[in-house]
Amino acid sequence: MCPPRMNQHRVMHVVVAGDIGGAEHLLVDLAARPERTRAEHEVALFTSNRALAEYLIGAGLRVHDCGPAPESPIAYLQRSLGWSHVRSLAALLSARRCDVVHTHTFGSHVLGTRAAARAKLRQVRTEHHFVHYFDLSCRPFTRWAAARTEAIVAVSEYVRGVLVRTAPRLAQRTTVARNGVDTAFWIPRAKTGKGFRACIVCRLTPWKRVHLAIRAAAIAHVELVVVGDGEERGHLERLARALGAPVRFVGYAPDPRPHIGECDVVLSTSDREPLGLSVMEALSMGRPVVACATGGIPEIVHDDETGILVPDASAEGFARALAAGRDNPDRLIAMGSRARAFAERECSIESTCESYGAVYDWVLRES
Repeated sequence: MCPPRMNQHRVMHVVVAGDIGGAEHLLVDLAARPERTRAEHEVALFTSNRALAEYLIGAGLRVHDCGPAPESPIAYLQRSLGWSHVRSLAALLSARRCDVVHTHTFGSHVLGTRAAARAKLRQVRTEHHFVHYFDLSCRPFTRWAAARTEAIVAVSEYVRGVLVRTAPRLAQRTTVARNGVDTAFWIPRAKTGKGFRACIVCRLTPWKRVHLAIRAAAIAHVELVVVGDGEERGHLERLARALGAPVRFVGYAPDPRPHIGECDVVLSTSDREPLGLSVMEALSMGRPVVACATGGIPEIVHDDETGILVPDASAEGFARALAAGRDNPDRLIAMGSRARAFAERECSIESTCESYGAVYDWVLRES
């Protein structure tokens, strides 16, 4: 039996496999603010990662466990092109009296699109990246689902620009809702330790290019704290030892604020970062960011205002930026103050939630 409906939409987020990343954090933030999104949020979860299920349940979301989701091409094709998962998901959508289906990552696109069509519901899709539009193994599925999605939300102007150039027919249905942060949670805190220190907070995966941060720390003789875990960790630890770099690996931290609070700058070395949630969290905590001048980063890090943009994306370039910050602490303090003001003004999660509320309203008005 379904509970009484409030004067809100009911949104079912389809989450397939995956780790706890930016998409999952966004989902939790949306669900925590129903008055801003004008919606109740639930999750249809297909995963073999119990930590992800526990994270969503612990955040107070109503999670419908739809079974394991092995990450392999065969499992993806069975789930997306077969009928079993489509029928069960469509039945869940109907039973829960949903108004909107919301998909986030590649694994959910075809499944969510087919189930939404079967249940005769409108669909919203958030594009957190765009690599699946170019990868030959993903591209046909991505574009088929996108063509049947009523509204597409890009997390940055950069991502929207790539999508529109790649698939011009999506332009009229694509808007931007920048991922935001809870500026009441990510608040500035005074550093208690001595000495200049940088940190990087991310998953240790190749495209994050953490090796550049380690090499830069070795060149500039700057202490670096690496917060995160992933398949690259062993390689990166060996690199740090070989270089004699002053690097400390602390692993995955559910709450990285203590580490950010004890650093002077935060690094982002990703290649064409779509936006960078950890970057906005650092800005909100009043820490300037040293980052590549590519992707969506220049939308949130303004050179010599809230951080330092590195144009050549090399270890030497990052080392020069770190040394410049270390040698001018007053400049860093001023940047940090402006970073916090920028986060409060333009990166709040409340603004993100209101943007999604407007998207949900729009797709339902168009139905």
